[in-house]
Amino acid sequence: MAKDIPSRLLPTDSYRQAEAPDLDAVRLLVVGDVMLDRYWFGDVSRISPEAPVPVVRIEKREARLGGAANVARNAAALGAQCGLLGVVGNDEAGDEVEQILRESSIATYLKRDEQISTIVKLRVIGRQQQMVRIDFEEAPSETTLRDKLTQFKAVLPDYDVIIFSDYNKGSLVNVAEMIRMAREAGKTVMVDPKGDDFSPYAGATMLTPNKSELKRIVGSWKTEEQLTQKAQDLREELGLTALLLTRSEEGMSLYTANEVLHVQADAREVFDVSGAGDTVIATMAAMLGAGSALDEALATANRAGGIVVGKLGTATVTRDELFAHRRRTDDSA
Repeated sequence: MAKDIPSRLLPTDSYRQAEAPDLDAVRLLVVGDVMLDRYWFGDVSRISPEAPVPVVRIEKREARLGGAANVARNAAALGAQCGLLGVVGNDEAGDEVEQILRESSIATYLKRDEQISTIVKLRVIGRQQQMVRIDFEEAPSETTLRDKLTQFKAVLPDYDVIIFSDYNKGSLVNVAEMIRMAREAGKTVMVDPKGDDFSPYAGATMLTPNKSELKRIVGSWKTEEQLTQKAQDLREELGLTALLLTRSEEGMSLYTANEVLHVQADAREVFDVSGAGDTVIATMAAMLGAGSALDEALATANRAGGIVVGKLGTATVTRDELFAHRRRTDDSA
């Protein structure tokens, strides 16, 4: 029973290793829904005479990787050897995704689908506040998804850790088969899940749902004991090694067969939570790929999440930012 499993609270500065792990040696493949996040920044000085809405005069535009591509970008920012497998349209946005991936030193295995447009999320920012988000998205065609599965089989031997980043946009309809193939090949498999059914993720090494995603599957809870029981029941039902629950201001909880680990939120200032889950799973995967223990990986991923929510939009955490505290400790020794 879950109630018999010991529970432990980790300090937010819990880092046992004297030096940062060798993340350069980690070979990590991200598979999932690829998006392009566009940001239009401007000044708001008046209300439209046409409707009671603010007028934003655009002064600057930025494009960033989103969805599974942001997970890959986070892993690459930590120094991991990273590849990305996903679907984009044969359009200008797809070209821009490819260009940013190359600039970020991420190996690209993107399948171009002639029948769809690349998923784009356009955010209009006025005076550092998001005014509106406009989404452009279409599900990939069956032909492209079959090609993607074939590509996955081909590149799987080149990577040690596989992340499936599911945003419920249609790119991971074959995720159950891909998880089975990866586990049979001895890979560590991490999944950021979505939807009302987690059964396709059965057999993965670890799932990383947030609170709302978990509630859709197991229902609500009133006490920590109820949450632990529900989380452990789901972990056992799906045959997972671990379930990592991201809990916003409550931190994170990691459920395994042997213990439950909790870590408090490490955010200094919360500016924007978009993409924080991408940073957490990328950091957790990179740390495990480098041979770190679960508690070490959890504490480090928590620190990464705390850093990234202090940045605007889909952002990354660099290795220097993440392990700066270790250099300070070494210098003062």
